[in-house]
Amino acid sequence: MTIYRARWVLPIDAPPIEHGFVAVADGRIVSVGRGVPETDGRAPIEDLGDVAVMPGLVNAHTHLELSWMAGLVPAKPSMDEWIRALLDVRRAGPPGGDGDVAKAALEAMAVMRETGTVLVGDISNTLLTPGLLAASGLRGVVFHELMGFAGGDSAQVVRAALERIGEHKALPVELSVVAHAPYSVSPDLIAEIARARRTAPLAIHLGESAEEIEFVATGRGPIRRMLEHLGVWSDDWPVPGCDPAEYVDRLGYLQPGTLVVHGVHLPPAAIERIRRRGAVLVTCPRSNRWVGAGSPPLAAFYAAGVPVAIGTDSLASAPSLDMFDELAEARRIAPGVPASVLVDSATRTGAAALGLGAEYGTITPGKRAALIAVRAPAGTHDVEEYLVGGDVDAAADVRLVRAD
Repeated sequence: MTIYRARWVLPIDAPPIEHGFVAVADGRIVSVGRGVPETDGRAPIEDLGDVAVMPGLVNAHTHLELSWMAGLVPAKPSMDEWIRALLDVRRAGPPGGDGDVAKAALEAMAVMRETGTVLVGDISNTLLTPGLLAASGLRGVVFHELMGFAGGDSAQVVRAALERIGEHKALPVELSVVAHAPYSVSPDLIAEIARARRTAPLAIHLGESAEEIEFVATGRGPIRRMLEHLGVWSDDWPVPGCDPAEYVDRLGYLQPGTLVVHGVHLPPAAIERIRRRGAVLVTCPRSNRWVGAGSPPLAAFYAAGVPVAIGTDSLASAPSLDMFDELAEARRIAPGVPASVLVDSATRTGAAALGLGAEYGTITPGKRAALIAVRAPAGTHDVEEYLVGGDVDAAADVRLVRAD
């Protein structure tokens, strides 16, 4: 057993402990408290100094296989324009060839670990990332994302996807087959994915842009024109005539634990529907601004009582995968939300959203000792506010606490 002492310990499921300790054995948390625990005197004590020891962070939504696009997709004033720019970059391919995709993903994973992330909700179209995640030491869920607006044999498409993720079942990551968005997946395919048996949660991009809201409600607007331009529009598509949350709910997709990613333009009734269904909102505010969607109504999410997790999205739409940068943006757009609530979203709620809350997200005896130490300057009195206030330089101030 090793005992770690620190100026601050943040259990997350209890208030911060000043001059606290965490005892760890065999990679598991044994105890947590104030001062020094009673031991037989043989357990080594490591004094970490002026740091805050806390659970490793949870990036609940990213696209690691897009990491090679960092700096290549410029910000746009609207979502449809940004999607067109993304598709242009994807068609051109990585500057150095296909090998750049894996290399960039591995580099992104290394940076995530170095800046305090231990769990990831990764969207993958190609299933490149499960093996890379396992090798990197990161854990989490890989969401194998399907697209297909023009119809087809939905049952066969889902069966094939389930067979693909089954090839990775020996890896220490969870996998789930999911739909991309209501404007890129046919209703039959959304419903078929919703019916499939799974051990990890569903996820879907929903209500990200005003253009999506218009398209689902009317079948018109920039998104329809984009689908026509891409040659995938179907005149047989039944216009839902409602908001995106109601639409996917009709198809059985809005289930307990479904990760609803973005939600920037969802009306209050849709947020309430998400809450009633036991789903989770995953917010990515820096990405939302970059793609022209605007800032999410983060304070309204919390006020509605819906669980909120936090993600960075990909390096195609965010300047970094640093969760402390994302927390700082969340604090900027929602100054009235308590810092403790934002920290909870980036730890406990994120871990629960990925279905891994029994092992990660809080400093609780029995859970994995996936802990980080964040430098907290002497004189810090509100440590949670410090963590979200934009003063943490994660590359310099964060390190993993090595458990025995």
